[in-house]
Amino acid sequence: MTPPPTVTPDSELTPNQCVIKGREFYVHGLIEIPVRDTGETFSWGVWVSLGEPNFARAHDLWEDPAREQEPPYFGWLVTELPVYPQSTLLLKTHVLTRAVGLRPLIELEPTDHPLAVEQREGITAERVRALADQLLGG
Repeated sequence: MTPPPTVTPDSELTPNQCVIKGREFYVHGLIEIPVRDTGETFSWGVWVSLGEPNFARAHDLWEDPAREQEPPYFGWLVTELPVYPQSTLLLKTHVLTRAVGLRPLIELEPTDHPLAVEQREGITAERVRALADQLLGG
């Protein structure tokens, strides 16, 4: 069951979207990383900052099946993923809407940041296990 949104007159937080004081706008999406030789995907759940016009458009189309036809929205990654040696904050992204019920796909701009490299080139199953160990304190 989805928890009810947290709402104040100019702020709202849902599992998928966030508005802070009517000035900051965020969507929750997935950075998908292919796991080489398995056909599987490793996903990071992240928040991305959008400009107000793009957020308004995404919000208006959130339950509309036509949203899949939307061009990507530019955004800034605002989730710190501590497993990388360089900060992941403010990496440039493109937010691609998918079918209703699916979180948006977050594509990083192609840079030499380790997260962007992993998204482009994929990771091994061993890397997935190492990430799990690191995140779970194993």
